[in-house]
Amino acid sequence: MKYEALVRNNDFVRTYKRGKSQVHAHVVVYVNKNRAGHTRVGITASKKVGGAVVRNRARRVIRHALYQVLPPNVGGVDLVFVARGQTPHLKSQQLAKTLRKLLGRAGIQTIEPQQATP
Repeated sequence: MKYEALVRNNDFVRTYKRGKSQVHAHVVVYVNKNRAGHTRVGITASKKVGGAVVRNRARRVIRHALYQVLPPNVGGVDLVFVARGQTPHLKSQQLAKTLRKLLGRAGIQTIEPQQATP
């Protein structure tokens, strides 16, 4: 499940300005349609989150939760995930639950968690 990365600053700015945002205490998600026809993902963490080690952990947790939640082909969508202060202190399963809720509100289909068989 590989997505193209948003790397150019103007792509981030366009998503912030034109996209719809979904806010939670753990993470903020910006969703904007693109003309590329495939999903592009950007993950950011500002210095408010913490030092370099803490910001990297926040990005890793978001990336791992995305692998659990986002299907391989969502369509022509730019997604930007912004870490908040609580993000680095969460487990990826907790954040995956939050991302399912936020992406569902944004109208993006997610992968449901697998049920444990008895």
